[in-house]
Amino acid sequence: MRFTGFQEMLAHWAEKQGGAAALLYDGKQLSYAELCGEIARRAEARRAGGKTCLGLLADGSLDCVLELFAAVAAGLQLVLLDENTDEELLRQLIAYTDIDCLWGDEDLCEELAPCLTAGVKDGAGKLLFFTSGTTERAKAVVLTERSFCASAYNGGAKLPLTSGDTLLCMLPLGHVFGFVCGLLWGLSCGSAVALGRGARHYLDDCAFYKPTAVSVVPLLLGFLLQQKAINPEMKTVLVGAGDCPPQLLAAAKAMGIRVSFGYGLTETSSGVAISVGEDPYAMEVCPDDTITLAEDGEILIQAPTCMMQGYYKRPADTAEVLRDGVLYTGDLGRFDEEGRLHITGRKKDMLVLPDGTKVYLPEYEAEIMQCLGRTELAVSLREGRPVLVLQGEGTAEQVLVALRPVLEKRPRGQQLSAVLFVDDPLPRTATGKIKRWELQQKVSEL
Repeated sequence: MRFTGFQEMLAHWAEKQGGAAALLYDGKQLSYAELCGEIARRAEARRAGGKTCLGLLADGSLDCVLELFAAVAAGLQLVLLDENTDEELLRQLIAYTDIDCLWGDEDLCEELAPCLTAGVKDGAGKLLFFTSGTTERAKAVVLTERSFCASAYNGGAKLPLTSGDTLLCMLPLGHVFGFVCGLLWGLSCGSAVALGRGARHYLDDCAFYKPTAVSVVPLLLGFLLQQKAINPEMKTVLVGAGDCPPQLLAAAKAMGIRVSFGYGLTETSSGVAISVGEDPYAMEVCPDDTITLAEDGEILIQAPTCMMQGYYKRPADTAEVLRDGVLYTGDLGRFDEEGRLHITGRKKDMLVLPDGTKVYLPEYEAEIMQCLGRTELAVSLREGRPVLVLQGEGTAEQVLVALRPVLEKRPRGQQLSAVLFVDDPLPRTATGKIKRWELQQKVSEL
């Protein structure tokens, strides 16, 4: 069913199946009727507090979900923050998004309290999610409960759940894929949503909740398969937010699980295409969306019900990618004979790792250039890991030793797994920019 807001969605299922489980968390259970009542109570408290913009340090707990829905119901602007973000960056993000109240870890909230602002005047109904770039590139994407409900409808239309399903939410709610496909997908279908208990319970959450469906990033799917942690009741796995090796999808399908792959962006409130057939990489476009390809293969999206309002306080950045209602994604794709979308690469200067993390390449490469004193280089992706491509000769060991000061500052997943030497100059545009898609093809052949 189509819903225009979270309250309408939850009230519908409360009326239709009020006693059915809506949220499960670590032995606790809230029915749809109880969920609506608790949200209403908390929303009233939020209204009485007189604040206008809540920064939610999302930890994925039951209280976190309740505060999320309550803030929206109370008419606050809601900003989803990653509680593991560096404190200095959190201070910057609080100022940038006009947060005047916080929810989350008490000690962290107390530390951040001096950074709170005067709030906003027109934030009702807005939900702000950050793109997962580096500090300099992080932008808050302005979405709404209406756009999220439309996105959940689109996903459910292609990959429906039932009231008898239990969807396990293992992904961070501060990321659009986790929020929509880990939470709203289930609630919009009247299913029970089991809230994961964090990274410490990745190995036993499936056995604990016995879910029938789960949304995962490729890295998490690989971990669950390797550890044989997927429960026998599992029927559907939705993979998204990064490139997924075929062997992982094949291993899940061999267990009798329906495996689907989704493509979407923060700017479109999550997915715009989902695979529903035998080929997980052949995706059907969601009902409300229209996808076309530019002459160079760039994916262009029209998604009137799900599209962002823009980047918060960044009209120039918004105008650069959203033109006359069309989102220029920077991703590359093709359509097969049956009109299904296949992702073939990325045009923009971002590497998307298997866990969904994005690495801003110009910044990374500038650090490497400064350290090595060489300019003919680029970072690319091979088998899900970053690699350095260098024109010329040398040894990988010498390069990695020289780069130790740079690599030590990077998270393990962003560190270089190999150094590849090539004879020819790197592929570049007429203005000297690296042709990332051509470089990726070259790397796959090395």
